[in-house]
Amino acid sequence: MKIGYVRVSTQEQNTIRQEALMESLGVDEVYIDRMSGKSTDRPELKKLMEYVRRGDTVIVESISRFARNTRDLLELVERLSAKGAEFVSKKEAIDTTTPSGKFMLTIFGAVAELEREYILQRQQEGIAIAKANGVYKGRRPIQRPEFPQVAELWREGKITAVEAMRRLDMKPRTFYRRVKALP
Repeated sequence: MKIGYVRVSTQEQNTIRQEALMESLGVDEVYIDRMSGKSTDRPELKKLMEYVRRGDTVIVESISRFARNTRDLLELVERLSAKGAEFVSKKEAIDTTTPSGKFMLTIFGAVAELEREYILQRQQEGIAIAKANGVYKGRRPIQRPEFPQVAELWREGKITAVEAMRRLDMKPRTFYRRVKALP
C-alpha cells in the first residue's frame, strides 16, 4: 500500500500541490498535518506511524515535509524500517530500499537541518539589525480604553475574571499582567 504524508507549517498554507503529487503517484491513503515540522509530535504523523504495515511505502514530497532535523528523520525512517515499510522522498529521489538511498537520506537530512538553522540565523540577524535601527519594536500592545473600569469591577468582585477577560477580549496571561501594572 502507498501511504502519503503531506505537511504545511500553518493553517493558512495550501496543501494542493503536495496532494496533487500524491494523487499522480497513486497513493492509497494520505495523512495531512498543518503545523510546524520542528517536532514529531504531530497528530496525523502519529496516525500514519501507527497505521503503516509491512510492505507499505510511505511517500513524501520532500524530506523537509517529514522531519526538520536529521535525528528525527533517521528515527522516523528507522521506525518505518522496523515495521517492514519503505520510505520514499520524491524531491530528493530517495528510496530507503537501497544502501545508496539510505546514505542519501542521511546526507539530505543533514542539509535540510542546516538550511533550517540558516533560516533561523538570518531571521535573528534581521531582527537585531531592525532593532538597532529602531525599526523593530516588537508587537504593539493592544489598547483597551475600558480596561481600568473593567479591572475595577473585577477587583470589587462585581464580575468574575472570566467575564472581565471576555469583555476585554484578552487572554488570562495578558489580563493578569495588565492588572498587576495598574496603580
